[in-house]
Amino acid sequence: MEMTVSAPGVLTAAQTTLFADNGYLRLEGVFGPEELAALSQELDYVIDRFVVPGKGWSGPWRQQYLSKEENEKSQLAATHEMQLYSAALARAILHPRLAGAVADLIGPEVEFHHMTLHAKGPEFGTPFPLHQDHPFYPHSDGAYIDAILHIDAGTEENGCLKFVPGSHKLGALPHVREGSPHLPPDQYPFETAVSCPAAAGDVVLFSIHTIHGSAVNRTPHWRRFVRVGYRNPRNLQTGGQAMGRPGWMVYGVRPKLEGVTVKPYAAMEVAAARAVAQA
Repeated sequence: MEMTVSAPGVLTAAQTTLFADNGYLRLEGVFGPEELAALSQELDYVIDRFVVPGKGWSGPWRQQYLSKEENEKSQLAATHEMQLYSAALARAILHPRLAGAVADLIGPEVEFHHMTLHAKGPEFGTPFPLHQDHPFYPHSDGAYIDAILHIDAGTEENGCLKFVPGSHKLGALPHVREGSPHLPPDQYPFETAVSCPAAAGDVVLFSIHTIHGSAVNRTPHWRRFVRVGYRNPRNLQTGGQAMGRPGWMVYGVRPKLEGVTVKPYAAMEVAAARAVAQA
């Protein structure tokens, strides 16, 4: 029997049109003061105990984006799957308004794919060159949404998100593969991107094909964002981060797809096989 699931109707018609036109959308006040306080406190705990900050993305783009001092002092705290460390972050993945909004855009079925921290250090917080997220976890189509949870406000001073409106309509683009994947700065200058400031507690949604980036954090404070990736489970992954790992269904039910088997312990099986091979 095929299950029929309706889209939740969290977004207005105007919001869905805005996303269809631009490839990104800001949702205001998704996380209230108490939720945000728990997210902030537990995220700080995770960063303090489990994350070693580094210089951030590598590649020839740094010579064009950064001064010598910025290149030497740039700092980024990044890690994956914080839901394994924090109950507040795990709950955030399932937030009804967030999951419902994503379902309105790519649903009605929505599967959680990954969670990644991007915390820019004070004064010299690492920028991100213009890029699409597709090269990091390529999928067969565009039914994939990245959600940026703003634990801190995103401002011009601390390196808010910047987007090239309508760029998702270009589909997957070839990226420079020297260092971290990025678009050629001469063909995709940073000046073509539009700033998307947001308050703490807001969430910005964008397509896996939307061109985006962010500038240096020049404030004396950390700028903490968390990215949550969601996909329609019919949109099959072809490589990259979290390949082969099924995720929680956050809206609707998983469809039965021909030739696709859900193996919850696939990662354990691979690790065990490697251990045996190395023994």
